[in-house]
Amino acid sequence: MKPTLVDSDILLDVATDDPTWADWSSRALEAAANESPLAINALIYAEVSIGFERIEQLEQAIPSNTFRREPLPYEAAFLAGKTFLKYRRRGGQRTSPLPDFYIGAHAAVSGFRILTRDPRRYRTYFPTVDIISPE
Repeated sequence: MKPTLVDSDILLDVATDDPTWADWSSRALEAAANESPLAINALIYAEVSIGFERIEQLEQAIPSNTFRREPLPYEAAFLAGKTFLKYRRRGGQRTSPLPDFYIGAHAAVSGFRILTRDPRRYRTYFPTVDIISPE
């Protein structure tokens, strides 16, 4: 089974015990872990880090023996730029590439699935990527 890139929303739901999403995210994370290796990249790590005061707390929340640290391939950076350009041409208002474009591109070029509760942008711009979401 292809590895599952775990989006920051899932990790933050679990870490903060989000009243709306923690149960779904915990179950989905456990199911994904039973099917495939779990992975994150530096962008996901950075997004999740905002919720922690110290790196040791972050490392405890997303231990490297559970979540593989995957480097972002240069091919993914290229694809992220191209999909961001498509987004802007469709009227997108953001002026710099968002992490979702890099995460989606990483999954696309590496053959990973994505576990997220916000699949809209991934489905729109990365239709070949398998998405695990509440929808």
